[in-house]
Amino acid sequence: MTATETRHPEVHGALLAMTPKTVFSYMLGDFGCNLAFSLGTAWLLFYYTDIAGISAAAIGTMFFVVRLMDAFFDLVAGRLVDQTMTRWGKFRPFILFCAIPLLFLSFLTFYVPEPLKDAAHNGNEGPALLYAYLTYVALGFLYSMVNIPYGSLASAMTQSVKERSKLVSWRMWGSAAAGVFLSYLIAPRIAAVQGEITKAKAAKDTAKLASLQIDMQTIFTQTTLAFVALGFVCFLMVFLNCKESVVRTSAKTTIKDTLQTLKSNRPLQILCLASLFYLTGVYAVGPMSAYYARYILGDTAQTATMTLVNAGIGLIITPFLPLVIGKIGKKNLFQYCGIFTVVGGVALFFSPMGAIGLALLFLAIKGVGASLINVAMFGLEADTVEYGEWQNGVRTEGATYAIYSFTRKVTQSLGGALGAWMLALGAYVPGAANQPETALFTIRAGIGLVPAVVALVAMIVFWKYPLNDAFFRRIRNETEAKKAAHGHLIGADGHVGATPQV
Repeated sequence: MTATETRHPEVHGALLAMTPKTVFSYMLGDFGCNLAFSLGTAWLLFYYTDIAGISAAAIGTMFFVVRLMDAFFDLVAGRLVDQTMTRWGKFRPFILFCAIPLLFLSFLTFYVPEPLKDAAHNGNEGPALLYAYLTYVALGFLYSMVNIPYGSLASAMTQSVKERSKLVSWRMWGSAAAGVFLSYLIAPRIAAVQGEITKAKAAKDTAKLASLQIDMQTIFTQTTLAFVALGFVCFLMVFLNCKESVVRTSAKTTIKDTLQTLKSNRPLQILCLASLFYLTGVYAVGPMSAYYARYILGDTAQTATMTLVNAGIGLIITPFLPLVIGKIGKKNLFQYCGIFTVVGGVALFFSPMGAIGLALLFLAIKGVGASLINVAMFGLEADTVEYGEWQNGVRTEGATYAIYSFTRKVTQSLGGALGAWMLALGAYVPGAANQPETALFTIRAGIGLVPAVVALVAMIVFWKYPLNDAFFRRIRNETEAKKAAHGHLIGADGHVGATPQV
């Protein structure tokens, strides 16, 4: 227990330390989520433009529309979660039963039927684009039905600042590990096939080109099918080992209640606005990575190295995040990490063509900020749940996380669309070995300059965030003391009157 925690004594069992098994299982949840999410973030734009034959402008619009719809799916999912109570708790049933459909939709998203692809490559992209819309909408909805309960689960597992920080740190470790894993699984294979495609185009070997396009599809088909089995194991571990122990005083909420949660929760408002700016830049980077590796660094296989450096930084430093937060607090961490993001992003934008070492160095600097801020945001969101309950007497984990996730989905909509639109604005030529200077400029701006600018704006917004760690502990203990006095205890099985368990 830290000195601050000693001044504010813990009040019930939901503050006890969690076992390594519990923490590891929770981490696997974000590994499973990112088998679907990171694959789409890093490779879906490339898949649609270079394999499915759909224009970057059309995909940019689709990303904007569908991901904006995803944001509203999150509100629906949050309402369903807050209206649910089973013998397994509020959150875990959603995680278990929606896992397989989610992972299977990831497979379908990366499997545009061959006749539709042929039509798109011949100038008729409408049918392929319609298929992309339908599968991507379904994927987004199912992702909400898994990720909203999973994200809400942390605030129901513990109220300890230290333990909650541990959860979100390892959650992000799982997310980063998934990104590294899939990049090394896919990027070298994509690079090898691209090399053969370049040779086949030079030789005007149409039969070979057709065969290589099938090979490209096979890479994504094999990967997504393997993820169905692997992802389900991850979600099953969450269901079995991550139990709910925090008192909940609300049973059902309406959409109006969800909006009221945002209206009455100033820390949540500021967090959402800061996240809106910062994450727009983050989500603009992912779709650009494959293009940056091929056209700026000169080798698509460097996508895996970029992911390793960017996410690897997170893998190394996030386990130490609880210690860092204990020293400087989440608010200060957000601001300090913003500096890394700005400096690294600007330097990356000005990095010379083909300078792999410099690019990776600047990417690492930028990655320090991005990794830690992303982790801190989830911890900050969980803290706003306690603020809302302290202020209103109503605990709405699902609604609060849905609002925050709504914000993240809007940023995904803006960031993903921004990357695709920038490619279109720069006159990107799908599959071409060489690109015009305008395309090269927009690729560099998308991966470096844009994230730096919006991170700076986010730091300015977050300056007014009022909920520091000491204030959080005080309101948490005041709230729990009130609930204990009234006997409002809900056990891990959802039964009233039980002693909270870890």
